[in-house]
Amino acid sequence: MKRAPIAVCGLVVLLAAGCATVPPPAVPGAKAVAALSRADPWEAMNRKVFAFNDAIDQAVLIPVAKAYRDVVPEPLREAFDNVLGNVTDGWAAVNHLLQGKPKAALDTTIRVGVNSMFGMLGVLDVASEMGFERQNEDFGQTLGRWGIPPGPYLVVPLVGPRSVRDAVAYPVDRVTSFASLAGEGANVYTMTALELIHTRAGLLASGRLLNQIALDRYSFVRDSYLAKRRNDVYDGNPPEVPDEDPPEGAPVRK
Repeated sequence: MKRAPIAVCGLVVLLAAGCATVPPPAVPGAKAVAALSRADPWEAMNRKVFAFNDAIDQAVLIPVAKAYRDVVPEPLREAFDNVLGNVTDGWAAVNHLLQGKPKAALDTTIRVGVNSMFGMLGVLDVASEMGFERQNEDFGQTLGRWGIPPGPYLVVPLVGPRSVRDAVAYPVDRVTSFASLAGEGANVYTMTALELIHTRAGLLASGRLLNQIALDRYSFVRDSYLAKRRNDVYDGNPPEVPDEDPPEGAPVRK
């Protein structure tokens, strides 16, 4: 138990910007960007939190992620990535079912079963080679499918960009995470730290790209996040956002 304080500190540091650097999706059109921007009534506060998260990311998380990438061989990192994906697939199957998509739920369940039985508990991604591709779903997407609007954009301290809806769903997703399922007590913090270091290491290239192409990093991350989440909720086919209308659930500034 003496390791618990160290693990807690590690958790705080690693959560700080785990989502601060978001892999940019395709840049949305001008109408969508204009509408998405109206979803940020708390921009002044969000920018301060974003700067705080980014400072910790630059000072602590990036150096740790680089050291992890340089020390851990790529095959081991790939195997760990497959294990994390297998756990995520299990929760995705539940969310597919909650969204009323039985075929996707069945396909994802088969994927988990194949990788667990023949891929050494997910170390190998055998299912993808058999044609069962990953179909990511989380509880935030499920709430969106149920018609719950995203609400305003929110940058959460030590977590990163969210909508209010995703912020509410986030604790539910974490309960089913690899760290929560693989450990207990202080070990949960240690496993969470490892999971976040691994994830951040995989985003190093995206972070460099973001620094190169974004004049305003905050706006780019916000618009990319909101566009991606809207795309996720509608399974890649979101309705067009008219110029005069805000995005799903967004408040309108007067």
